[in-house]
Amino acid sequence: MTKRYDVTALGEVLIDFTENGSSAQGNPMYEANPGGAPCNVLAMLQKFGHKTAFLGKVGEDIFGRRLEKVLKETGIDTAGLCTDPAVRTTLAFVEKKADGDRDFSFYRNPGADMMLREDEVNTDIIKQSRVLHFGTLSMTHDGVEKATVKAIKTAEDSGLLLSFDPNLRSPLWDSMNRAKQKIDYGCSVSDIVKIETDELRFLTGCDDTD
Repeated sequence: MTKRYDVTALGEVLIDFTENGSSAQGNPMYEANPGGAPCNVLAMLQKFGHKTAFLGKVGEDIFGRRLEKVLKETGIDTAGLCTDPAVRTTLAFVEKKADGDRDFSFYRNPGADMMLREDEVNTDIIKQSRVLHFGTLSMTHDGVEKATVKAIKTAEDSGLLLSFDPNLRSPLWDSMNRAKQKIDYGCSVSDIVKIETDELRFLTGCDDTD
């Protein structure tokens, strides 16, 4: 059976404010970039000629409208993107460390991405996909976790491949034990896991990379 989408991703789409030089007064200037790990994956897939769709939520504000516009311009299907007038689009401020790593400060208490409800998940889009991609940021809170599990169950029942990115962001978890449980769950249901060294150390408790 021919599917409409190669990959559908569920999760966060947000604005990354990244430091980009200084003002004439010597203050750091931040550039508003569209971001969110699941959407970054879809944007790259679109560049390689694949058909993609996104499931998530933004606020009915200037950043939410900007993100929806960017997704459409990138070619990502936004039929599964919800908007919420009662909550703001999630923001993240990003600074580069001396070693090249990044430090994140999130404005997400709450943020629109974590307010996606189970009944807002467009299961028809999932059923028309070959792969469902997701991460742990859509499992940090009970409501959006239920939405994520619904999407996963739909994907399993429809025979999709499941792709998972732990994308561990410690400040967004009220408990690192919960974070580990959700990463364990994501790994257990997935065919593909995109994981980095620090996440492997956290998951296994082992410092020996080999």
